[in-house]
Amino acid sequence: MRRRNNNIFKGVDWILILFYMIFVFLGWLSIYAATYTEGQVLTFNLATSYGKQAFFIGFSLLLILLILLIDRQFYEKYSGVFYIISMLSLVGLFIFGKNINGASSWYSFGNFSLQPSEFAKVATAMALANYLSERGIDLKKLPIQMRAFGIIFLPALLITLQPDPGSALVYIFLFFVLYRFGLPQYYLIIGFLAIILFILTLYVGYFYTMLFSFVLISAFFLYIYKYNKLLFRRNWMRLIVIYIVSGLFIFSVDYIYNNVFEQRHRDRFDILLGKKTDSKGIGYNTSQSIMTIASGGFTGKGFLQGDRTQGDFVPEQQTDYIFSTIGEEWGFLGSFFVVMLFVLFTTRILYIAERQKSKFSKVYAYTVATIFFFHYTINIGMVIGLLPTIGIPLPFFSYGGSSLWGFTLLLFILIRLDADRIYEW
Repeated sequence: MRRRNNNIFKGVDWILILFYMIFVFLGWLSIYAATYTEGQVLTFNLATSYGKQAFFIGFSLLLILLILLIDRQFYEKYSGVFYIISMLSLVGLFIFGKNINGASSWYSFGNFSLQPSEFAKVATAMALANYLSERGIDLKKLPIQMRAFGIIFLPALLITLQPDPGSALVYIFLFFVLYRFGLPQYYLIIGFLAIILFILTLYVGYFYTMLFSFVLISAFFLYIYKYNKLLFRRNWMRLIVIYIVSGLFIFSVDYIYNNVFEQRHRDRFDILLGKKTDSKGIGYNTSQSIMTIASGGFTGKGFLQGDRTQGDFVPEQQTDYIFSTIGEEWGFLGSFFVVMLFVLFTTRILYIAERQKSKFSKVYAYTVATIFFFHYTINIGMVIGLLPTIGIPLPFFSYGGSSLWGFTLLLFILIRLDADRIYEW
């Protein structure tokens, strides 16, 4: 299906495209700096990480042209097909996937590897947008909620089983999109409380967590009893159910932690919670990353002048820990600049979301904003030691073709939809 006009750039949001160009350029410079050795001559050698990334960027330009050439209705009409193909690609990993660092998350084709979970984000975003844009969809109805949850949970489950819980976590955050389009508020409250109880149980044990939750829930219902006895009498059975469910959840934490999480994930949580110190083992990357960023000071050491980066203190720095290169070479000012770029980038996407006339485009735009926001928040939080290491890339900065192409598809499908918003009714 083709565009309504011959100019593929007509109506595109050049501000978003400018953000994309800046991110990709700064990302490539950071990868070059992270893999640079003294006396190295800049050549586009595909044997190097920066050479491969240049190739990935070149292929991304072809993807962009293809996306802009296709009529916007194509993405809505075939979103279900893309979703099914994407889910099949995730299932196929259990048979044909290559095991890298303990996870079967990649298809290997000689020297080239492809990570389907990066593309599954695009397919899930389109499928969710297509479902929520159907007539009669009301997220206050339980059957509608269950179907929407299924669209999100299926890829999250398949990716968790690889196991790659870090990549799966991003899908869970799509609940914020559902909330924006009518999901009852109590789902978010339950989610936040579950996270708090989970972390609290790991930190102080189930006995004190049970005591804390008992006191908190009792205080809440006593408050209701004091100011509205009739409301309390109508809901006293819910009090008992909440006690039972919260108790069962707290008691299940140890089982989930010890049987669902792998040892490397448990170690990272233990380090983050201060229960274990391991600057030479599982926590080595994070500790070295923090020291590398701190060494950059306020203004940084300058491009290719980072001695810790050049000394390979942070293993595989060009991938998930690329932000440490920015911190050392550009300092606090450069790091703050990059963070603000991402904030402005997300704000622009939200602005674009609100000007869409079709619900499909609006839902898709909010999904894109959510995915980007949580990617850079979690990655930067991980690199500076505020969050556990879960292995997700910094959009457009981290080395990798799958990551770059997935984010490029995600963004430029939005740009394509927005370019024809005048035709949306």
